[in-house]
Amino acid sequence: MDDLAPRTARSTPNPLPRPPEELARLEEAWRMPRGLARITEYNNNLIGPLFVGTALLFFVLAGILALIIRAQLAFPGLTLVAPGTFNQLFTMHGTVMMFLFAVPAVEAVAITLLPAMLGARELPFPRLGAYAYLIYAIGGLSFFASIFFGAAPDGGWFMYPPLTSKENSPGINTDMYLLGIGFIEISAIAGAIELIVGILRCRAPGMTLGRMPIFAWAMLVFAAMVIFAFPAVIVASTLLELERAFGWPFFLPEYGGDPLLWQHLFWFFGHPEVYVIFLPAAGMVSMIVPAMAQARLLAHSLVVMALVGTGFISFGLWVHHMYTTGIPPLSLSFFAAAGFAVSIPSGIQVFAWIGTIASGRLRFSTPSLHILGFLFVFVLGGLTGVMVAVTPFDWQAHDSYFVVAHLHYVLIGGMVFPLLAGLYYWAPAVGSPLSERLGRWGFWLIFGGVNLTFFPMHISGLMGMPRRIYTYPSGLGLEVWNLLSSTGAAMTALGFLVVLLDVAKNFRLGGGGSNLWQAGTLEWLDNGNYGPRSIVRVTDRYPLWVDPDVKRQVEAGGHYLPMTATGGREALVTSPAEAIPQYVAPLPFPGPAHVVAAVGTCAFFFALTVPLLVEAAVAFVVTLGAMIWWLWQGTDPAPPQPATVDIGDGIRLPTHATGPLTTSWWAMVTLMLVQGTAYACLLSSWLYLWLVNGDAMWPPPGQGVPLGGFGLLAAGLYAAGGLAMGAAAWLLGRGPVWAVRLMLLAAMACFTAGAGADGWALWAAGIRPTAHAYGAAGFAIFAWQAMHVALALLLAGYTLARSLAGMLDGRRRLTMDNAGLFCGYVAAQGIVGLALLHLFPRLLT
Repeated sequence: MDDLAPRTARSTPNPLPRPPEELARLEEAWRMPRGLARITEYNNNLIGPLFVGTALLFFVLAGILALIIRAQLAFPGLTLVAPGTFNQLFTMHGTVMMFLFAVPAVEAVAITLLPAMLGARELPFPRLGAYAYLIYAIGGLSFFASIFFGAAPDGGWFMYPPLTSKENSPGINTDMYLLGIGFIEISAIAGAIELIVGILRCRAPGMTLGRMPIFAWAMLVFAAMVIFAFPAVIVASTLLELERAFGWPFFLPEYGGDPLLWQHLFWFFGHPEVYVIFLPAAGMVSMIVPAMAQARLLAHSLVVMALVGTGFISFGLWVHHMYTTGIPPLSLSFFAAAGFAVSIPSGIQVFAWIGTIASGRLRFSTPSLHILGFLFVFVLGGLTGVMVAVTPFDWQAHDSYFVVAHLHYVLIGGMVFPLLAGLYYWAPAVGSPLSERLGRWGFWLIFGGVNLTFFPMHISGLMGMPRRIYTYPSGLGLEVWNLLSSTGAAMTALGFLVVLLDVAKNFRLGGGGSNLWQAGTLEWLDNGNYGPRSIVRVTDRYPLWVDPDVKRQVEAGGHYLPMTATGGREALVTSPAEAIPQYVAPLPFPGPAHVVAAVGTCAFFFALTVPLLVEAAVAFVVTLGAMIWWLWQGTDPAPPQPATVDIGDGIRLPTHATGPLTTSWWAMVTLMLVQGTAYACLLSSWLYLWLVNGDAMWPPPGQGVPLGGFGLLAAGLYAAGGLAMGAAAWLLGRGPVWAVRLMLLAAMACFTAGAGADGWALWAAGIRPTAHAYGAAGFAIFAWQAMHVALALLLAGYTLARSLAGMLDGRRRLTMDNAGLFCGYVAAQGIVGLALLHLFPRLLT
């Protein structure tokens, strides 16, 4: 595809010059509110840098906690902090770094850069991105503040039961983690949905998947991994909170539970999260290296395959963290092999970067230094990763400081160094460049400090120093290694202080577009609040290298959509594979709905944590109302926008679409993948607990099999509800309005009755959630289904309300299409759950 002849100025989609009033109208449509109203803005040019800044703030806060930890361990027998405080310090350090810095930081970079990199005006759901940022910022700061009140989590960032059971952790410290982290999981998933749909549907015309920048590929794989990994930790957190709050014994062995269930669920999320963090960083490296070497990325297609392969293999590695839990040898062999296999795609990328550097002439600037530092530190971390994948070695090194060293070499090498490289590389694209002199000082201090901090930990770990200890006695030979690590931590902190000083002194947002590194990708075009002046036609992976005049053409309005075609904000939606223009999607103007929803979401989770149940209910109602207001304003806007618009090159596109063509349909399908993954984790938990208990105790004495008659009735009612929603969707635009409304009411009635029959089948059989894990697991599956039935009722009721308001018809049917899709999923989910709960126990007898 790269061999296609590039378009030149003589064949631009729009004639030049363009009328000057077009640019004025475009600027007016994308003008940001002023004063306090600025908080209602969702533009990625505002939200992205705020997101990056907030992530860096959490990095600094977690780093301060790490300095306190290293000060406590610098010498034997110190008592700078109390043991309980130390537990909170290392728990918060890991939790903040993993949940509040690492994942949000790469999402922040994507929200900042991807629209420009894809040649788009904006991502398809900018208010969703702004909502994700706000709940992350508000909730994250509130969560971190818990450490000042002694209420911070204290069971490690992985929060293993039984240490975190109600008996062993009676305060709200564990609840702060389980509920307080909920907003972060919501934020990550919301951002992932926006990224998946945006990358697949909002690329510039001609930017096929083969021409898509590597960073976009990395973020696509990242978002897909979030979709399939994060639901597991959501389910684990929910089950543990149900056990703590209501006594449902999922993890209590005396009641048929098993603490290892938590580890399986948590690490099914936790180990892929390492690659969730690494892959976007690798994508940044694959963008920076070609620019620094002034050479195309070697083996572009293999690098893409390596990204996808790493994401796939990473889901087979979670037992890597559980080698010492008594898992059978055959299972250990499988996961050990997967641990070796995942190094292969990483190696492909490393050799591609080295080959690219060798094929060009590397410019030794600050970004290049951080890339070289990344290669050195990450490769060392990868080598120790292969070591701990060897089962006998892991038995010796497990829970020692060797693992601490390995983890930090991988995470700092694989994520922090590329992020710093990206900071210095892309700063001129979004604002002013940073200082080379301060950048070099910062790099050498950080590079030396990181190695001085963590390399000695390999030795202290092999000497027997365990993780998470408050202090240690003298005379064990550990003094010198701990002192070196603490000295290195101070040196690393000094290096980051230099970087922060550089940013504060030299960086100013706005006025970007200066292609300081002579890069070839689209983010180096001039971008206003509206993105590029016109949306470029892409013919190559490096369009600025192939056609140097494209920058002038775009800024002069010579490509697609050089104006506001509908009079407001809009995004050009293209096909997922070939990026063929399909329709122009109007975007809403700034408004307060997503802000209210974000504040309400955070208030809801923290009120549950304290607990303040009345206040939590009020926050829930406020959040729900704000979200309905948000949707009501932004769904299926009515005319007066024109039915079709000319985007250039004689192409006229509609301003409205329905069904699978729309971005909202793709978002709903992605959301259903999230829900389906969470449900699969619940069903797997039920099956796991059956294996732990054995046939004789599943069901246990005193609890029976769910009533089959009511189970059949519930399955029939769920199916009828789904069919009624399908009938309503088919009738819309074909049949009378009253028939559509009748089908909506019938669907609501069927789902309600189905949930009632579903729950009664369990209760009437004597199954109780507090008596045994059998009942707890069954009622957890039912509760998940009941929650989805409530959401289906809400969506069907919302659809009915729009019909009654005259806002639903054969053309304006997005609400109906999405509600029907979701209700069909709820019906199928309910039937699958009924089949497991009703048929499986009968097959065992």
